[in-house]
Amino acid sequence: MAVPEHILTGESRQAVLPAPQAATIPVAALKVLAVLRIATGVIFLWTFFDKLLGLSYATPSERAWLSGGSPAGGYLSGVSAGPLESTYHSWAGVAVIDWLYMAGMLGVGISLVAGIGLRVTAVAGPLMMLFLWLGEFPPARHLSDGSPSMSTNPLVDQHVVYAAVMVIAAVCSAGRVWGLGAAWERLPLVRRHSWLR
Repeated sequence: MAVPEHILTGESRQAVLPAPQAATIPVAALKVLAVLRIATGVIFLWTFFDKLLGLSYATPSERAWLSGGSPAGGYLSGVSAGPLESTYHSWAGVAVIDWLYMAGMLGVGISLVAGIGLRVTAVAGPLMMLFLWLGEFPPARHLSDGSPSMSTNPLVDQHVVYAAVMVIAAVCSAGRVWGLGAAWERLPLVRRHSWLR
């Protein structure tokens, strides 16, 4: 009969217990996560195409990017709270900012819908959401003109939720279900640089 290792080493029994096995995520949960991933991606793609084409929902056709409008200009010039208010106003209408905004919306949208590059999206997407969150600055009770901000939650808003979805999708490799994640991971470039997964 073998003597238990904790008796031989003098360590507590808990110190020598084997490490728990990695948990597997049930298939049903992965499918729910895939739906959440795709739905969130569609939000970003819709924003991109609405700003690009002026689909007359949030963006009238005359203010479309293809018609010479500034996709981020209206948002940035309308910022009326927070520590970056004057910075955002100075960025309104700047071409580089418009390109970054549109590239971010398109990139995050494609990544989430297709289920590829989720690790990059888990970093770049939340960074973009942080900038948008700072523009709305939910902790402010009053806008710069003194009127109530009407913030419904001082910390967690849609930007925080979208950022969380991006991180969770990457951590769970959610692009493998109803996405191109598995095929993407087999590409030689992605195999060499795992951060591209």
